[in-house]
Amino acid sequence: MSDPLIEAEALQCDAALQGFDWNTLAELWPKLFEEIAELQEAVDQGAARRLDELGDLLFMVVNIARHLGADPAAALATANAKFRRRYGHVMAHAATLPPLGSPERLDRMEALWVEAKKLGL
Repeated sequence: MSDPLIEAEALQCDAALQGFDWNTLAELWPKLFEEIAELQEAVDQGAARRLDELGDLLFMVVNIARHLGADPAAALATANAKFRRRYGHVMAHAATLPPLGSPERLDRMEALWVEAKKLGL
């Protein structure tokens, strides 16, 4: 199976070569918001509809990456690494967290997450 990010970008590049593309990055933002709204509407409409709308949103994000001249896989890898660092900071304090199920646990974890961001993690 091929990498879906690479395939989405290739499909979009092929379409763009045929003139089926947005002219400016600014034109993509309303479409992104439209896809987000469609996913929000699909939340209660069954797994197949959610999957379809999530796929449309991801396809749109790849399109934005293409218009930015960015590699979507590299961008996601960077985001994964950042999450890993910040979540690592949160979990380094796991012994001090309220127990699972406690409403205060998420608040404390969020505070540690913000701390990690301030530390540049």
